[in-house]
Amino acid sequence: MSLEIKVPPVGESITEVTLSQWIKKDGDAVEMDEVIAELESDKATFELTAEKAGVLKTIAKEGDTLAIGAVVCSIEEGGAAAPAPVQKEETAAVAQKQEASASAPEKSASYASGTPSPSAAKILAEKGVDPASVNGSGVGGRLTKEDALKAEKGGSQKSPEARQADASSASPQQPAGARAERREKMSSLRKTVAKRLVTVKNETAMLTTFNEVDMKPVMDLRGKYKDKFKEKHGVGLGFMSFFTKAVCEALKEFPAVNARIDGEEIVYNDFADISIAVSAPKGLVVPVIRNAESKSLADIERAVVELATKARDNKLSIEEMTGGTFTITNGGVFGSMMSTPIINAPQSAILGMHNIVERPVAVNGEVVIRPIMYVALSYDHRIIDGRESVGFLVRVKQLLEDPARLLLGV
Repeated sequence: MSLEIKVPPVGESITEVTLSQWIKKDGDAVEMDEVIAELESDKATFELTAEKAGVLKTIAKEGDTLAIGAVVCSIEEGGAAAPAPVQKEETAAVAQKQEASASAPEKSASYASGTPSPSAAKILAEKGVDPASVNGSGVGGRLTKEDALKAEKGGSQKSPEARQADASSASPQQPAGARAERREKMSSLRKTVAKRLVTVKNETAMLTTFNEVDMKPVMDLRGKYKDKFKEKHGVGLGFMSFFTKAVCEALKEFPAVNARIDGEEIVYNDFADISIAVSAPKGLVVPVIRNAESKSLADIERAVVELATKARDNKLSIEEMTGGTFTITNGGVFGSMMSTPIINAPQSAILGMHNIVERPVAVNGEVVIRPIMYVALSYDHRIIDGRESVGFLVRVKQLLEDPARLLLGV
């Protein structure tokens, strides 16, 4: 008797998913609750597990788009196929083979390494470690993220010359001036991001206003207390917590920046759920720090670390990426000097942070060198006027250039 495994409901607004990868193969024996495949929606990646033990019979293929409730595979009752009977004259040869295998555990272990998980593959690729040289501790010898991290620290790693030789032997050298191209199917996440960005550009009256922030006061405060801060709270003191606190204070004074349009009504929020744009392996995601206005700098830093780690490992839930009221994005980590970020609908505004560069500025009639960051506020002019947008950004600038105000609430 077989059991059909269907695409489970993964969120209210999600109607279809993509089968991104089979973890187990057709004909494999699987245990109950064992991960057999990875599904990708327009917001996150999910694991599909076996609902009973048996033999896997795949139906859908990698790359297929499946509706919620569609059959992905079936599981036949029983374990792996029984081995074929062994003739008496073959018994000695089989015994010798088993004995040889037992006498060379290291060699057999090297062949036990299975396909790496997506996160493990990314880590191994970044470090130049050959997956074949790493022993997997997962089911069926599958390489886990922990295996990749161990290999990163002390595992086998090929030299650059060896990797170059492998690459040369694996694929023929393209002749000079070659114009090769390749095509890849857009992921569900990338397609959704593309649609939403175009929709925002077409359906909002988006404008961007700029200002600059002297980051020396924040950098001095951070440099003075970061060691004690980490010792007490167990987390580093970064710039994101200062910006988040400054934004929350400014939103109290300019509530329209924290509002949204719903039909012919404006919905104002008396709380600040701050979305933080994070670059994940499969694209940009925007997890949310709930009630950021009531959190301390340490609370915000913990939330940022937790959400960023989940984003990197594709472990964010739908709930963690839904319902923000204002977004902060930091292009400075990639070296961006200035940009016009696009609003994260249905929100009405987004703050863009950029890189910090030492620039000559006038202070009290003298030219001095200061670490300056350009900041940008993109906003929907249908709901936010110029006075409010400029006033909001100026208030953020004031709070960052005098960070004691963040602690005193003035």
